[in-house]
Amino acid sequence: MPIRHSPVPLSLVVSPDHRVASDGDLARGIAAGDARALTETWRRYAPMVLLLAKRTLGSPSEAEDIAQEVFCRLFRKARNIVDPDSLRSFIYAITIHALKNELYRKKLRAWLTFEQPQALSGLGWKTLDMESRDLIRKFHVLLERLPTRERLVFILRRMESMTVQEIAAAMELSESTVKRAMMRASKRLTCWIESDPGLASVFDTESWRR
Repeated sequence: MPIRHSPVPLSLVVSPDHRVASDGDLARGIAAGDARALTETWRRYAPMVLLLAKRTLGSPSEAEDIAQEVFCRLFRKARNIVDPDSLRSFIYAITIHALKNELYRKKLRAWLTFEQPQALSGLGWKTLDMESRDLIRKFHVLLERLPTRERLVFILRRMESMTVQEIAAAMELSESTVKRAMMRASKRLTCWIESDPGLASVFDTESWRR
């Protein structure tokens, strides 16, 4: 994937006034071409985009490329935001769309480990021992086997702790479709994990049925 260059640098100086601006103020500022609004929007939401992209792609460098793409799209489409106060949801939707395109394009063959094992807490991970990294890699291989939609739904639900309603809105799916995708992903992963004694010893798949 070619490296994209964001119009906003990674390290920014932000005025105090914009640090307390509402999302609606920022959205309207971006639409008006206010450079300070662009700067504060990056400062406020780039970490969220980078974390989601890294969790999905497994690569910090690819996550940075996605973040740059997301904010380039945001700055181009700011005038299309119907509800300025929903800026966060708008950014989430753009991020998920970019990740879906990337996953479809690349058909990822391997996932890297997470730098922060705490990211697995929402998956029912029974131990955060750093010696279990090889098991985490095996889990990533299983995630790779899931269809793109199921993989994203599972990550957003279990690792981003988003609600079904939030996922449906972000992915432009019905809530019933999200629930079915989550059920299929959980069922498949449970089956694969239970067939591996090592993974079965550290994942509490029962929690996925709740």
